[in-house]
Amino acid sequence: MPTSATAGRYATAAFTVASESGELDRWLSELTELARIMQMPSARTVFASPAVPSEQKRAAIERLLPNAPPLLRNFLSILAVRDRLREVPDVAEAFRELINEQRGVVEAEVTTAVPLDAELERVVAQRLASYLERRPDQVTLKAKIDPNVIGGVVARVGDRVIDDSVRGRLDRLRRALVRTG
Repeated sequence: MPTSATAGRYATAAFTVASESGELDRWLSELTELARIMQMPSARTVFASPAVPSEQKRAAIERLLPNAPPLLRNFLSILAVRDRLREVPDVAEAFRELINEQRGVVEAEVTTAVPLDAELERVVAQRLASYLERRPDQVTLKAKIDPNVIGGVVARVGDRVIDDSVRGRLDRLRRALVRTG
């Protein structure tokens, strides 16, 4: 998911500070939690409103994230003062992407006709890791459901699509028959 240029700049700054302090995972956890909270309409209204003073926003963040590292709280205070807290979900996403890039982790968007259970997710992740020449811990799955897939899996990693779905096989068979017929 592309993020705004502003969110990307803030994420890069946050990533640098979190890396230097050795707290990448803590920052990611807290940013993700705040992004989740901001999905709630009432929280989004408060944090995005210029009518709410930045001091009140900072106090709300202190209450919502009591275990956040001090440097992260400072970072979020800067966002509050600059009226940029609405960017937190995109900052969190861009921050995650920077961590994944540093660690060589790729995210695969996996589409299936029905939800995958934990075992099937593990198998799909292992097969994708093998195909992509990565370790299984370097592939994360983002699952989507689409009944049009019929069966099997369609995986998108960056701009690469791996179509091992029943629908994809039927389409390939149809094209082959048209060429030979």
